[in-house]
Amino acid sequence: MSKTNAALGGTFTIGGGLPVHRLGFGTMRLVGEGAWGEPADPQEAKRVLRRAVELGINLIDTADAYGPEIAERLIGEALAPYPAGLVIATKGGITRQGPAKTEYVGRAGYLIQCVEMSLRRLKLERIDLYQLHRIDPRTPLVESLGALKLLQDQGKIRHIGLSEVSPAEIEAAESIVPIVSIQNRYSLADRRHEETLNYCGQRGIAFLPWYPITGGKVLKPGHPAARGLGALAARHHATVSQLSIAWLLQRSPVLLPIPGTSKIAHLEENVAAVQIKLSAEEWAAVEAAASAKIA
Repeated sequence: MSKTNAALGGTFTIGGGLPVHRLGFGTMRLVGEGAWGEPADPQEAKRVLRRAVELGINLIDTADAYGPEIAERLIGEALAPYPAGLVIATKGGITRQGPAKTEYVGRAGYLIQCVEMSLRRLKLERIDLYQLHRIDPRTPLVESLGALKLLQDQGKIRHIGLSEVSPAEIEAAESIVPIVSIQNRYSLADRRHEETLNYCGQRGIAFLPWYPITGGKVLKPGHPAARGLGALAARHHATVSQLSIAWLLQRSPVLLPIPGTSKIAHLEENVAAVQIKLSAEEWAAVEAAASAKIA
């Protein structure tokens, strides 16, 4: 499959004012394992970021918990001053104590500090999309989102989103502040948030699926579904991962996949997936393969 431009995957306007190409780039894989520590090759990580922009990606998703702080710093060093139209979305509200070890913190003072430090690392005066990384069950939602609303009123945040939430939680949040994006785990193999995706589709809320390619056993070698998906991918001279990205782009117009990688070749492969267009027959075959059960 030839290399192409992310623009061919279509566009979506976040919050009525942020037009982006629907295929974005997630930065968690730019740092160490378990989102902890420096990348093995910091210069390669920066080259990946620059190449993403060259390939037409204009939505880059990150978080202060990636590293922690390292992914944001790399973005600022590699891309600032930012080209016109490039949207940097970041998140706060998770603390990290080690590889894959986290705790949710939604206190107002902490989130205000998170935003201020993200602005500094990203070399921005305003964050276009700031997402509450997780709702902290120990902190009233009105306190967490009230802090973000204050920063929005001060011009330091343009739009606010949430991560790992249900429709009921979105509705509760929207009674405090407008919500323009949701970032939940979702993929061809992992439909646990189907209800939330449908809710977002009905309301025109952007849905950024994390872990969008390899979520679940269905895509692993040896599973009967992997064989069926492999045959379908071969029709398009593509990989199963590329087929999975194409499926997401056709599943709903509000889906904005953000597959991440630390390698330029893998990045180019992901972007090339925007060329795949599934016919109605192929769509049905993908659904049938993905629903196959382990024998």
